[in-house]
Amino acid sequence: METQTERVILHIDMNNCYASIECKLNPELKGKCVAVAGNQEERHGIILAKNELAKSFGVKTGEPIWQAKKKCPQLILVPPRYEEYLKHSKAARKIYSDYTDKIEPFGIDECWIDITGYWRNGRQADGKLIADEIRERVKSELGITVSIGVSFNKIFAKLGSDMKKPDATTVIASSGKDCFKEKVFPLDVGELLYVGKATKKRLNQRGIFTIGELAKTPVSLLQSWLGKWGQYLWVYANGLDITPVESDGHKPLVKSVSNGTTSYRDLENDNDVKIITFALAESIASRLRAIHSKCETVSIAVKNNQLYTYSRQKKLHIPTDNAYEIAEIALSLYKESYNWAAGNPIRAVSICVSELKDIYSDYQTSIFENSDKNRKQESLNKTVDRLREKYGYTCIRRAVVVSDKGFANFSAKIQNEVHPVGVFHT
Repeated sequence: METQTERVILHIDMNNCYASIECKLNPELKGKCVAVAGNQEERHGIILAKNELAKSFGVKTGEPIWQAKKKCPQLILVPPRYEEYLKHSKAARKIYSDYTDKIEPFGIDECWIDITGYWRNGRQADGKLIADEIRERVKSELGITVSIGVSFNKIFAKLGSDMKKPDATTVIASSGKDCFKEKVFPLDVGELLYVGKATKKRLNQRGIFTIGELAKTPVSLLQSWLGKWGQYLWVYANGLDITPVESDGHKPLVKSVSNGTTSYRDLENDNDVKIITFALAESIASRLRAIHSKCETVSIAVKNNQLYTYSRQKKLHIPTDNAYEIAEIALSLYKESYNWAAGNPIRAVSICVSELKDIYSDYQTSIFENSDKNRKQESLNKTVDRLREKYGYTCIRRAVVVSDKGFANFSAKIQNEVHPVGVFHT
């Protein structure tokens, strides 16, 4: 009987991607603490990426600039240049394509590749040797470094690339010298992919602190605590994940679309919130129509100037891709959740639509649905989309969005975003 070949999967992570590329493009930054950061004047003042030297001072991705500067006064801040990061990402994937066509991106700076069946000298190529070869090629051809995890599934390959940085290869094997039980089981449970802060807290409360303890917990208990995710995490912890690495060019199913923004000034009343909400809803609805989908759930989150977040969501009876409907639902949810009496203005607003339905698939309609009105609305949406495609997104805009001169330019920036924030995939 023919035995099945064990998979050889690599997870490749570009070390400190944004900051590394900036240091490469500007040699004057070499040997200095560098961070890529958002625009403070537009109140997007957080650290987006940092180099190894800045990291050694405790600078963290996602923290406010003032906090990073307090840790590292000599920190040099540079604005992001996404076109350069995308160019390097594509160049790296071209290198990976010399070994396989099974390349699955996990963000702009990470990829899984499956080299099972890549032969050298008449046999399956050694995963570590190929990983080391790829590291050297990226370093010499692109001028940046990567860390690579080598394993028999995607979860452990990702874990391996995180274990040693920068410019390193880590092997996590199913058995033998690098057996996953010896390497993985002692690690903090929060190191496992898809175990976020909230899930880690819940597991810790149940006495589960390591991946090994998670693996040894009866799956029925995990399901009772975490629902279906309990079973998934048990599978991941025990090295039983068999999820395939998708081929290059595969377009995964979009699960949700969202867009959010920190306003250039605090929002002080319902009308301010309405303007931003409609701008965000227009962007989201346009994206939904572009992927031929409608949403069944709308959610909104508002953050006040004390950084406290209020959120609500609503399940719809009829799926929609209509910006007006999305905005009206989001506004009603905001009014239910936010209390102006506390006297705290709003700093940021975000909207997310989920449970997407393909417009070509069947879904339940309502006997109260006005089909003639819907057809007119869909025709209007198509016309608006064609105009925006030809003349730019802001060639036609809702009156409410431009009703306040101060917000007009700011909302134009939101609506001009080609890729709305937070498009999540399976």
